[in-house]
Amino acid sequence: MKKSTLAVAVTLGAIAQQAGAAGFIEDSKATLGLRNFYINTDNREGTANPSRNEEWGQGFDLRFISGYTQGTVGFGLDAIGLLGVRLDSGGGTNGATASSYGGTIFPSKSNGEAVDNYSSLGLTAKAKISQTELKLGTLQPKLPVIVTNDGRMLPQTFQGGQITSSDIKDLTLVAGQIEKAKGRNSSNNESLSISGANSRGVNWRSSNKFYYAGGDYKITKDLTAQYYYGTWKISTSNTSWA
Repeated sequence: MKKSTLAVAVTLGAIAQQAGAAGFIEDSKATLGLRNFYINTDNREGTANPSRNEEWGQGFDLRFISGYTQGTVGFGLDAIGLLGVRLDSGGGTNGATASSYGGTIFPSKSNGEAVDNYSSLGLTAKAKISQTELKLGTLQPKLPVIVTNDGRMLPQTFQGGQITSSDIKDLTLVAGQIEKAKGRNSSNNESLSISGANSRGVNWRSSNKFYYAGGDYKITKDLTAQYYYGTWKISTSNTSWA
């Protein structure tokens, strides 16, 4: 069993034992976001491939954010459920090509057609001591070196771990490791790769580890200094995808 998987299992066990403690339920909240997304691009007078892209769908974004159990170490659990329903993507205009895994909004079937719907569930175990918080599982970081993309019907998510500490006045420290990513038009976690390097049938570079760290220091009420660093282990493959 991987260390990250074991850590999540231990945290979930602790949560199960203390779920009735004040704070876990009382401080929790659930939200449902709805997004109706339509895209239509026409490049038939240019050289873009595909030359026309049109899709329409309805997205559902259900989130649960728990509070923390009582004690020196507080435990919690967050969840995000995503569902995309296709309203229109016919006539070969979903933006999928022979070298892509999906269209602009929806994943594709083996014949290139958009699926009727797609969904995913992400869980995040968390623990907190004072003003230091550890999260393991589904993450949506918004930092200078790694940002969750929310520019389509459903957002991108990552898998990994992150620790954030604000115990020092005016200083916030962040460190984390990302192992997988789930695209905006996908329900599966995939290996990380360099942008544009996931085409089928060509050499590509991937990684299962992206490390990042940094901090924010509040100099004045209206001025904050930031420094972040990110690095990843790159492997090269010449595997041809079927």
